[in-house]
Amino acid sequence: MLSRVCSAAVNGIDAYPVEVEVNAGYGDTLIVIVGLPDAAVKESRDRVSTAITNSGFKFPMGRTTINLAPADVKKEGPSFDLPIALGVLAASEQIETDQLDNFIAVGELALTGAVRPCKGVLPIAIRARQEGKVGVLVPAENAAEAAVVDGLQVIPVQNLREAAQFLEGEIKIAPTKVDIAKMFDQAHDDDVDFAEVKGQESVKRALEIAAAGGHNVLLIGPPGTGKSMLAKRLPTILPPLTLNEALETTKIHSIVGLLPPGVGLITRRPFRTPHHTASDAGLLGGNINPTPGEISLAHHGVLFLDELPEFKRSVLETMRQPLEDGHVTISRAAGTMTFPAQFMLVAAMNPTPDGKMAGESKSSPREIQNYLSRISGPLLDRIDLHVEVPPVKFREISGDRAGETSAEIRQRVVAARKLQQTRFAHKPKITCNARMGSKELKEFCGLDETTKQLLQNAMADWNLSARAYDRILKMARTIADLAASENLTSDHVSEAIQYRSLDRQIWG
Repeated sequence: MLSRVCSAAVNGIDAYPVEVEVNAGYGDTLIVIVGLPDAAVKESRDRVSTAITNSGFKFPMGRTTINLAPADVKKEGPSFDLPIALGVLAASEQIETDQLDNFIAVGELALTGAVRPCKGVLPIAIRARQEGKVGVLVPAENAAEAAVVDGLQVIPVQNLREAAQFLEGEIKIAPTKVDIAKMFDQAHDDDVDFAEVKGQESVKRALEIAAAGGHNVLLIGPPGTGKSMLAKRLPTILPPLTLNEALETTKIHSIVGLLPPGVGLITRRPFRTPHHTASDAGLLGGNINPTPGEISLAHHGVLFLDELPEFKRSVLETMRQPLEDGHVTISRAAGTMTFPAQFMLVAAMNPTPDGKMAGESKSSPREIQNYLSRISGPLLDRIDLHVEVPPVKFREISGDRAGETSAEIRQRVVAARKLQQTRFAHKPKITCNARMGSKELKEFCGLDETTKQLLQNAMADWNLSARAYDRILKMARTIADLAASENLTSDHVSEAIQYRSLDRQIWG
């Protein structure tokens, strides 16, 4: 007898429907899986047959053919265990139900018949809603993740027998519900705060500008000045994630398998800190079958690269295009995938190999130059703010004066972002000032003659590039937004220029 069970698989960050067709026939006992299965899918023959037996059912004798359609797309992972098992039971007439077409089923089976969690449940649930399905049968551990999709019954199943009894109508399982508003209310219960940082007011100001406009930042200073401490607190002053942003971010973490157990939605902006030994595949994504890398896991959040010159130059150079485009395209023999990568880059480095400022360093000029040359000029041009982080003075460390809290700074950042949302309401691809193109710069960053002359002199004195000119205008627009000013003034541009001068002093 032939049966059909609806399932789905993930391709990139989106899911596509998969039909699991099972035919139980006569002949020698044999299980055949076709439809381009990988090793994990092929191994499901033993898992499924054992799980069926240990769940109190009988695996059918004779030839059992399992087809995963569409047959021209490679199927990966153990998430087809549950739909294959249900298809075998339906084909051997051990369950009788008319609900198989109404639900998409995914889940890995243990040998006991228990249903284990799997990756990519959120994009699969989104696809189920697009396909007009009533609901999804998912592992109980993944139920909260799927339940963030409205208009879908999310049925959490603990084991194969429970899934079979639910489909036959013998038992009822209450669909999982989640309170999305409550999830967002808990998003700002942060463990760190800017009030804990002593001194460094100029650096805090630079990070506030970066957060308000979505700009990239390079922090340059000796060890122990608080570069990492400041960077880790940057997400606490960023605007809250919108629901669409949270769904996009959660989808990426879901397909990689990084969602914590029981967490249905990521409501805090990601903060990723890859080690400087990371490869280009680890940073950008890749492998044989392309999967997201660190820059995609930092989507809508912060990517912090500590000890920037210690990263391989070839790895850093691969980031140049994603920094401009907001996405990364990975081409492999298995196919081409495009992953979103709209993140804020925050990098930290020492000014010299031994960590001291240039005038105090014992390194030779050649050693210092070799150290600094690990970072290319084109990459530096894509980093908007270059900020010096000086040593903290004793009176600032020992003082009782408390700095501004993250909540206070975030209020100003959110107000500036709201102005940008209004400004770019008719340009949905532009979410902040840092994403403006040349057309938007002409439209929203007009300068008077005095300010033009100021900027012209700065570019001539410091030999700034055309890309640096654009970055200065974008930063000036953000500084004006923080001041609730409609027009750019010489004060706004002057402050923006100072964040482009440090690289010329150090790199010369």
